[in-house]
Amino acid sequence: MAKETFNEVKEKHFKTLEQFVPIVDRVHGDHHPEFHDVHKLFNSISAKVKEAGSEKPELKEEFEKLREVTDNYTVPADVCESYEAVYKMLSELDKAYEG
Repeated sequence: MAKETFNEVKEKHFKTLEQFVPIVDRVHGDHHPEFHDVHKLFNSISAKVKEAGSEKPELKEEFEKLREVTDNYTVPADVCESYEAVYKMLSELDKAYEG
């Protein structure tokens, strides 16, 4: 199976991420303040993706920070499936971006 491109992964996950990230931040942000940073970084990624249109946006810095903030997308033990799904989708986006 061919590796998915950044645009393919973006098309697959972006609408869900746009819905889930603010909700997960609201629900889990108090107990997992690092998710506030995830939310800010996702907003930055989202803005750059929209600005770039069909071009590949410059997101190296955002993904580096996301890996740092999330400890390489390590899901905390006490969170819901939506939180886990957000990390999984962001991780897939990151891998596709690097690819």
